[in-house]
This record gives sequence, structure tokens and C-alpha cells, in this order.
Amino acid sequence: MTSAEEFEVPEGLYYSKGNMYARLEGDVVVIGLTDYGQYLAKKIVFVELPFVGDEVSKDEPIGTIESGKWSGPIESPISGKVVEVNGRLEDEPGLLNEDPYGEGWIAKIKPSNLEKELKELMNRERYIEFIKEDLKKRGL
Repeated sequence: MTSAEEFEVPEGLYYSKGNMYARLEGDVVVIGLTDYGQYLAKKIVFVELPFVGDEVSKDEPIGTIESGKWSGPIESPISGKVVEVNGRLEDEPGLLNEDPYGEGWIAKIKPSNLEKELKELMNRERYIEFIKEDLKKRGL
């Protein structure tokens, strides 16, 4: 049986129901897939990234993640303009599995509605509760 405590959920980040995180770094927000998200995806073999300059909207797809038997959207947890992408993921998609909060970040976004949208995301405690409920629903 899997438990929420098995997953890394760092303090100080904001989390979405799409299993994405947002980390404030100065005037940009680094986004990526959470540890729980990479667990659900299994071994990631391909990542389609957004382009620098793309305008993105909260909870809308900005790219794709593929594993051996699954393909799903990367949904941005915030709105704004993509100012940088992690090009290493094109050759090393496994970074999303190995180091989701470090080398496996996906994009950096200059936010357009940060204050409002951060309030709509989950803190660490709420995200742990979300994981617990999701595990129950999945029968894991």
C-alpha cells in the first residue's frame, strides 16, 4: 500500500491538482511535475516543452509528458509568459523522475496574475491531503 508520506512534498512551494508545483524565484515562477506526479506517470520517456515567449494560462496544457504506456498534458499552475524552458529534458526526460524539484524543472514563467492564482493553489499540508484522497480513489 502506498502512502502520502512516501512522496517528497517540499515546504514553500505551491501545488496544483494536476500534480504540478510552482516555486517563486524573484520575479519568475519555476514550474515542474511533483514527486507524486512523476510516480503516477511512471518512467518518463519523452517531454514536449512549451516555447519561450508562449503565453500560458493557469490549468491549461503547455506541453506533454509520455511514459511507456501513458501520455498526458503538462498543465501550467499559473498564467504568464514562458521566459525559459529546461532544454535538458528533451534529451534527458528521466530527470522528471529522478529530480523533479531540482534538475527536472520544466519551465520558468513571468506571471501575469500571481497574487490571485497563488491563493488558488495548495500549500504543502493541503497537497498531502490531496495525495491521500487521490491514492484512496485509485485504490493504491
